[in-house]
Amino acid sequence: MNEILSMGINQMNKADFECSCGRRHTLPIEHISIGKGALETLPQFIRPFQEGKIFLLSDQNTYQAAGSRVHQMLTNEGRQVKSFSFETGEDILIPNELAIGRMFMEFELDTQLIIVAGSGTLNDMAKFLSSRTGVPYIVVCTAPSMDGYASNGSPLICNGFKNSFVATLPYAIVGDTDIMKEAPMHLIQAGFGDVIGKITALADWYLSKLATGEYYCETCVTLVQRALDKVTSNAEGILKRDENAILYLIEALTLTGVAMGLIGISRPASGSEHQLAHFWEMAAIAEGRYPDLHGIKVGIGTSIIAEVYELMADAIPAEARALCPPRADIDRLLQTAGCKRLPQESHVSRELLFESLMKANTIRQRYTILAKAEKIGRLEEIASKITERIYNQ
Repeated sequence: MNEILSMGINQMNKADFECSCGRRHTLPIEHISIGKGALETLPQFIRPFQEGKIFLLSDQNTYQAAGSRVHQMLTNEGRQVKSFSFETGEDILIPNELAIGRMFMEFELDTQLIIVAGSGTLNDMAKFLSSRTGVPYIVVCTAPSMDGYASNGSPLICNGFKNSFVATLPYAIVGDTDIMKEAPMHLIQAGFGDVIGKITALADWYLSKLATGEYYCETCVTLVQRALDKVTSNAEGILKRDENAILYLIEALTLTGVAMGLIGISRPASGSEHQLAHFWEMAAIAEGRYPDLHGIKVGIGTSIIAEVYELMADAIPAEARALCPPRADIDRLLQTAGCKRLPQESHVSRELLFESLMKANTIRQRYTILAKAEKIGRLEEIASKITERIYNQ
């Protein structure tokens, strides 16, 4: 029974079922509360934690967006709170050794619960802290900017390289659309780009199933595809900060995390488009530059990978090819939401684009359309064609 397919996002906490894929899936997240006014559910989620301090983590922007309200709620509940907020000025918070070390130094030994008010980087840092201390954490989402809220991976910067550490799932996810629709537009667009990336991620996963016999779960694919369809059908509402468009966006991002949590791998969320984005991000960090938001790069990467699928149409099974729409369709979706569409808009040079198409598939041992192109000796030809088209248009 795949009863999870009939559940709403707020009913999926503690899911436990036998799946048609042959495996038993569980999701050890105690609470999920997403929607208008969801922040008001936070007090009931913290009631089991009556002893010790609560560590509230934020930065100066997310504290203003939600952290101050969370702090007041906790005070009203009579709770002891140690609040720490990163002050980054105009810079972005980089989850490197310095930031991680500072977070651990601020964490106090009698802490019973971690609450993070934030999105991508702060959530990744909080789940890493939670996993290494054994103290559960709750995330109060401040932007629909990425799909890591319900995943147990924590991408951090170590020695200048981006590494994904196994961390933990949150005790609870609280996503209030009243807060998230007011997030900076580039964060919302990053979330949109991350969701669009599921198009090529799912195509890559199916391609790998056909080519290598890799494990594949139709239930998780259906969860992600349904959420993706809602987002793409409401793309015009992104720039308007339409409440339904933002709700569908955060639902899609959370559901992708749920799918990853159910099967324990990132296949429903990440394919060759993410490999390109990670390659570009590491190049920026190596040059001492702040990379563009991950989801922005994923959206751009999705357009490029869709073109790879087009150029490889004669070499892949029709059912895999059918899962990836033409590049022009991806570009229209990105344009509708006001997202960047070209790599040069995200400071990716001609040389870096070509290099990434040639080498990004080596970042992780994962079968994708890039691996297929390399295997049949067409990767360099395709990389040259795409680079030429983009930088000579």
